[in-house]
Amino acid sequence: MIFKRARHSVMGISCALALAACSVLPKPEPVDVYLLPTTAIAPVTDSGTPRTWSLRLVRPDASGQLVGQRILVVPEPNRVSVYKGANWYESAPLLVRNRLFDAFRADARVSALSTDEMRTFADFELGSDLGAFHSEYPPGVRIPQAVIRLDTRLIDTASRRIVASRVFEARETAADSSIPAVVAAFGIAADRLAAELVAWTIAKADAARQAETETLPVQPEMPQ
Repeated sequence: MIFKRARHSVMGISCALALAACSVLPKPEPVDVYLLPTTAIAPVTDSGTPRTWSLRLVRPDASGQLVGQRILVVPEPNRVSVYKGANWYESAPLLVRNRLFDAFRADARVSALSTDEMRTFADFELGSDLGAFHSEYPPGVRIPQAVIRLDTRLIDTASRRIVASRVFEARETAADSSIPAVVAAFGIAADRLAAELVAWTIAKADAARQAETETLPVQPEMPQ
């Protein structure tokens, strides 16, 4: 009987300690999740003639905190922080790739369009490195600006030759320093960068295809 009472006492103390520990643990703070907004900026288009070549968009390579879903801010030079209680809906590389895919689809000149997840053949591949996807405060300015930088490579998949490369960068100053205003600035910057990249990619791929056509060997005419 003494043993049973002692065991019950120990169990009661353990339960009481567990309840006390639960009562002092901090509650997780709520996190707002943001989509990358779309603006009314339209891609630059020509006559809209569909291309005969196909294109695959590859998720940009990234490192460090750019891989995650936190909304990054550089409040001062050489210091990276995050906005408290705010995340992107997807990782930054996925946000960028999906925005580019949407821009190409809206442009409609490249009908044979795919991503690296689809595992399909394509004549050209668009690879890139995501160098920046953050907001920052320029010196002496109290309003942040969204910064997106993408080091892009257009690759001929048959030869694995880099057809063209270019660094794209877009900046947009937010309306104020609030998180929703910063998110809106990211949307404008992303759409502007996407529009420039779509026009550049189509021009470079067209030029590469034209060069291939001009260098094809001439077939001799058959005698009559």
